[in-house]
Amino acid sequence: MSAPAPSPLAIVDAEPLPGQEEVLTEAALAFVAELHRRFTPRRDELLARRAERRAEIARTSTLDFLPETAAVRADDSWRVAPAPEALNDRRVEITGPTDRKMTINALNSGAKVWLADFEDASAPTWENVVLGQLNLINAYTRTIDFTDAVSGKTYALQPAEELATVVMRPRGWHLDERHLSAPDGTRVPGALVDFGLYFFHNAQRLLDLGKGPYFYLPKTESHLEARLWNDVFVFAQDHLGIPQGAVRATVLIETITAAYEMEEILYELREHASGLNAGRWDYLFSIVKNFRDGGARFVLPDRNAVTMTAPFMRAYTELLVRTCHKRGAHAIGGMAAFIPSRRDPEVNKVAFEKVRADKDREANDGFDGSWVAHPDLVPIAMESFDRVLGDKPNQKDRLREDVDVSAADLLAIDSLEARPTYAGLVNAVQVGIRYIEAWLRGTGAVAIFNLMEDAATAEISRSQIWQWINAGVVLDNGERVTAELTRKVAAGELANIRAETGDEAFAAGHWKQAHDLLLKVSLDEDYADFLTLPAYEQLQG
Repeated sequence: MSAPAPSPLAIVDAEPLPGQEEVLTEAALAFVAELHRRFTPRRDELLARRAERRAEIARTSTLDFLPETAAVRADDSWRVAPAPEALNDRRVEITGPTDRKMTINALNSGAKVWLADFEDASAPTWENVVLGQLNLINAYTRTIDFTDAVSGKTYALQPAEELATVVMRPRGWHLDERHLSAPDGTRVPGALVDFGLYFFHNAQRLLDLGKGPYFYLPKTESHLEARLWNDVFVFAQDHLGIPQGAVRATVLIETITAAYEMEEILYELREHASGLNAGRWDYLFSIVKNFRDGGARFVLPDRNAVTMTAPFMRAYTELLVRTCHKRGAHAIGGMAAFIPSRRDPEVNKVAFEKVRADKDREANDGFDGSWVAHPDLVPIAMESFDRVLGDKPNQKDRLREDVDVSAADLLAIDSLEARPTYAGLVNAVQVGIRYIEAWLRGTGAVAIFNLMEDAATAEISRSQIWQWINAGVVLDNGERVTAELTRKVAAGELANIRAETGDEAFAAGHWKQAHDLLLKVSLDEDYADFLTLPAYEQLQG
């Protein structure tokens, strides 16, 4: 390959970071610039198409499988590419951001896969974006270690054969990176920054290690967005001399529109597809977002009352398993977000039982693996899948031909008996404020009330508040959800946090800012498509 042209990208408003010269090389930035030049215009068109589709949903209050792609669904002959050995057994996957300590702990966790997250579990400060890339480079070259400044404990990688396989998740198509801009002043999409830097530095190195450049693709809303990713992969492999098909992508089916295009998404990515994943909180957020003006029929109860056994959620997950196995792809289950407490064994006992039941259900339904958020949950999830899989790496041979899901089944929200409660409103406000405050400090994975929360949590919380207000929901205590009631609950929570943290810590945090931002995205008449868009403009660093 000839020497790259100097990068036309400018690094904007960013303080130099230790080690950034290993990541932000001239050649790497030139590669990202070429991705931006080639693919951002199509990204922009697809974002505009999202808005058009949302307007159509507002008009019709319905969705259906696409008539124009019926031939793809009817053609039983095609399959996705066979899984590489390193991704054939995915029975337990651990998720988390790419800070130095998490990188080591996740790789050492005993999970088969680590979802190295630049998306919902990572607040996209420039430091997190760049040093997260550096940590992965250092992990693959085994030059990474970490010493906890408080405890003095040292962390180091276990032998290579004991480490999890990395599947990296870049940001969604909707987010831009404000610290990298082209000569015309346009920001580079965060997805292309994250993918480009990672692929440039690690694709060949990973192949040399017997693995490969593997990705999770978030927030996908249509097969056309999957087609764009596939074209990015083809170009990137060709441009850097990486064998075609080395990339493998697992798509998160975490939007309601994507649920109607699962087969088409796999088809578009078929030479690079590895599987689909059931992402619970973002899926519920997407339902509220798309059907927010659909009336009482689409009102969701408290988020914790919407379990995976709800009829419309079972329709979604069972369709996902059937679709994946029909096409030779992995079906990966949802998140166990519980954070174990070493101080309260009784809390752990109850939570572990819930996690075990959830993972048993997924394994029995035909999933090939599932997510956990904490290393202590790896053995529990592993036991559930070991019991079903035994020595087999997966159960893709279970075709689930008994599953028959209609378009209406995926939208049967009103089949739920649970209704919104006052406690649910309070929890949405509590979690929203606490998560946003941590995010504004640069932390994207946050332990709140014994659960590991990420941006999807805040999205469903603020979306439900918006929906309940606009649908005129009356809670179990007889109160109607209004902007005034929400402000009252938020003010009470802010006072509780001040009492809990003390005046000094409260003043040092971003609590009032988080409170104000939550109210803005919950109460504004114009619904913000993503909380992280206005929040990113307030993020320091």
